[in-house]
Amino acid sequence: MTGALQRPAVVSRVSDLIGYTPLLELATTETGSRLLLKLEMFNPTGTAKIRMARQMVTDAEDRGELRPGGQIIESTSGNTGLGLAVIAAERGYTFTAVVDHHACTDKLRGMKALGTELVYVVDDGTEELATAAREELAEDMARGQDNTIFTEQHNNPSNGVGYFPVAHELNEALDGKIDVLVGAVGTGGALCGTARELHTLISGFSTIGVEPRGSIAFGGPAHDYYQSGTGTPEGAEIGALVDFGLIDEGVKVGDIEAFATCRAVARTGLLIGGSAGGVVHEALTRLSSLPPDTTMVALVNDGGEKYMDTVFNDDWMQARGLLDPDAEREVDELLTKLRRNR
Repeated sequence: MTGALQRPAVVSRVSDLIGYTPLLELATTETGSRLLLKLEMFNPTGTAKIRMARQMVTDAEDRGELRPGGQIIESTSGNTGLGLAVIAAERGYTFTAVVDHHACTDKLRGMKALGTELVYVVDDGTEELATAAREELAEDMARGQDNTIFTEQHNNPSNGVGYFPVAHELNEALDGKIDVLVGAVGTGGALCGTARELHTLISGFSTIGVEPRGSIAFGGPAHDYYQSGTGTPEGAEIGALVDFGLIDEGVKVGDIEAFATCRAVARTGLLIGGSAGGVVHEALTRLSSLPPDTTMVALVNDGGEKYMDTVFNDDWMQARGLLDPDAEREVDELLTKLRRNR
């Protein structure tokens, strides 16, 4: 990327490395349509969520709710926690992450290495996603405490604002030529925040939201799923940042298809995270049906390096009934066909 959005050659803080992430052309059609991946794993901590972590803390400081020596508390499945851990370390805050064992082990290890206090909402080893219980505990821990904030990512407007720069980066890099924006829907911040700001810059694009099958934002039925850091599980409220007025179409992708896509894409040389696999699967399967010369951008909010023990581990996948060579082969064949046109 060039122009006003270019990062300085030398920075003084890790958080100054946030943003300016690259675009990768993964696939093209014979009619000139192309799928571009916005590779947010090139942010510090390997995820988009450090963007909104910084914004939530900065806005709390500006409101006077967080002062030097203060404490940050958040319920997290990992990536938001990693981002908050970096910002807290830089600015001298204490950070407490309320977590469950659904989170990838490497994310938990990373937070701890960055100085985070981990508080498990359940400690019986179960892998069940406990979003509602986590948020309740985090809110309770912050209530009445001086110089302490619960950043409450699912309902914090600063979450969406943190992704406004993504829209500007896309607009500048592509000279406004964006026809379809595809992204995961968890808190809603990344997709809806990007889409909201992008509408102030260009018009005529559509937005597709992707959630795991079993999530409830786009309807039921609800059931457990293994895609981490995305979706709205049963018992949790749909976040205030999920703006259905900004999402033209909501779709669901199952764990098997999402993880098969991660594994197939890895064989092209790129490691993406589990929920990103769902986004890329949806984008790939509809690319050929788009009008000629369509530019589709998929927000890849997470890299795959944190999932070596899960998505990229045959034993883990097999034990949960997620390993499907036929599904991987289908994605491999589709990628081969579409990459031949590049």
